[in-house]
Amino acid sequence: MNKKTPLLDTISSPADLKTKSIEELVEVADELRRETIDVVSTTGGHLGSALGVVELTVAIHKVFDTPDDKLVWDVGHQCYPHKILTERRAEIRTLRQGGGLSGFTKRSESEYDPFGAAHAGTSISAGAGFATARDLKDEDRNVVCVIGDGSMTAGMAYEAMNHMGGMHKRMIVILNDNDMSIAPPVGALSHYLSKTVSSKGYRQFRKAGKMMAKTVGLEKPAKKAEHYARDFALGGAMFDALGFYYVGPIDGHDLDTLIPVLENVRDMKNGPVLVHVVTEKGKGFEPAEKSADKYHGVSKFNVITGEQAKSKPNAPSYTNVFAQELIRLAKDDERIVGITAAMPSGTGMDKFGDAFPERMFDVGIAEQHGVTFAAAMAADGMKPFCAIYSTFLQRAYDSVVHDVAIQKLPVRFAIDRAGLVGADGATHAGSFDIGYLGALPDFVLMAASDEAELQRMVATAHAIDDCPSAFRFPRGEGIGIDLWERAEPLEIGKGRIVKEGTTIAILALGARLQEALHAADMLEAQGFSTTVADARFAKPLDTDLIERLAKEHEVLITVEEGARGGFGSFVLEHLAKVGALDNGLRIRPMTLPDVFQDQNKPELMYEDAGLSAKAIATQAIAALGRGDVAKLKLIVGGVVLS
Repeated sequence: MNKKTPLLDTISSPADLKTKSIEELVEVADELRRETIDVVSTTGGHLGSALGVVELTVAIHKVFDTPDDKLVWDVGHQCYPHKILTERRAEIRTLRQGGGLSGFTKRSESEYDPFGAAHAGTSISAGAGFATARDLKDEDRNVVCVIGDGSMTAGMAYEAMNHMGGMHKRMIVILNDNDMSIAPPVGALSHYLSKTVSSKGYRQFRKAGKMMAKTVGLEKPAKKAEHYARDFALGGAMFDALGFYYVGPIDGHDLDTLIPVLENVRDMKNGPVLVHVVTEKGKGFEPAEKSADKYHGVSKFNVITGEQAKSKPNAPSYTNVFAQELIRLAKDDERIVGITAAMPSGTGMDKFGDAFPERMFDVGIAEQHGVTFAAAMAADGMKPFCAIYSTFLQRAYDSVVHDVAIQKLPVRFAIDRAGLVGADGATHAGSFDIGYLGALPDFVLMAASDEAELQRMVATAHAIDDCPSAFRFPRGEGIGIDLWERAEPLEIGKGRIVKEGTTIAILALGARLQEALHAADMLEAQGFSTTVADARFAKPLDTDLIERLAKEHEVLITVEEGARGGFGSFVLEHLAKVGALDNGLRIRPMTLPDVFQDQNKPELMYEDAGLSAKAIATQAIAALGRGDVAKLKLIVGGVVLS
């Protein structure tokens, strides 16, 4: 038994919480918090939100019968304590590692995760589906959704609440308000009122009062009086209007309050209920309490001091290069505005906002709104740069098509986290934007092969005023190339030859260019003269360059950090149309595999994906039909590495 966690060691599943007293559960929560801190200090991950829901997690698993009762966590950032309590403690130190536990809830991982999540605002919709399926099957179980106040900026959450309030389905939504953005600090009166309005006695009294008011013709005035009284005391008018019975706000760290309130709402038989719980991000870990933003997502850190381990960068990050180039341009052009969807620091828009506070707009977790917001500003002569992760831009695709592309409005999309992203796995991979944006007419789509190229693509997007444009770039550091003091725009639809050869041509789009160059060195070592080209544009294609590569080489390899149906498909289609495939050209498109890849280090993910230098060289030799794959050696700077 671990001396630090003696009571937690007795919990092998949520069923073990049922026999514990409140006093024991308080100790379990303290030990669970220590365990969570210790785990994340070695794995990295989302710390602040996880620490904020420790008591809430204990209370939920104490009161409800999971996994029979469905528990749906929104986003999943806060699910680490849940994983520890639900038979995964032995594997918890593999969190976010290759082959280990996901950093989010995941159906294939545990029966205690009935619905996977990593994007915000989905939990209430999922809960609504579970509640409806339960009723159609005439089953009797609870459905509980836990959603943070940040996720309540997502319109989808209100769509689901509006739907469920109208259907009067029995489900419980727990609003985890960890920024105190909705309600003031809670006190004894609020605790008392929350227990009161959730109790059976109050509900029976309320029902009798309604019937009496109806009998004497005072139903509407009585309902209005109750509504205003509860709104004054509890702040639940908005949720009442959506058809949810509101309980709260209550202290999310007080098990004496949490457990009886959850027991009361568990026993309600009608309609949806919203329990408003106020928690503190980073609770119980002083560095995280003092600086919640810095401890939302963390690298490995010192448990005593909270100091996070940071490797010395070899080059500036792509995100920072984008931000600095945009700031440079904005100094000379007051029409430039920046838009982000709840990710200012992740996209570099915080830096732009520091420089131009009146020209940066954080729309919250509302990508669809953000894109249409940008479209209207473009329609009125502004120059919007919409900085959104590739995975989150998927949520706004209808707005991209309907409000931007069809109207040919010059919105500029800075697509961060393109390609594979590492520890966040499949839910955050930027795999699909080349295909879904490349399908749109009159859309300029670029991909940066290094940080200096990114500078020029920002400048290019700034110069485009007659159609939408996008430039994609990966997570992490650049390659260390010198940056431009003043980057010039690129010629639209024109790539570049980086290395000249005669036998094999490798045409790379984006950051796989460096691997393509390493592959060329490996091929040259076996006597195969190799051309390497940087496509720069997925749309419009550099058709002259593509046709030249096809005509002058025996083999043409295309390489991209994207899914099937992207750049390689565009190239193949063009070559087929001009008859370039009729004379024996051997062409091999290399894309991400047709699977959702689990988390790992990015370099290992790309190796598994078959997009490493050796994989590119192997593909070229196989297509050529001569050469020895076994003799391929990775050569960097003239040095043989493997």
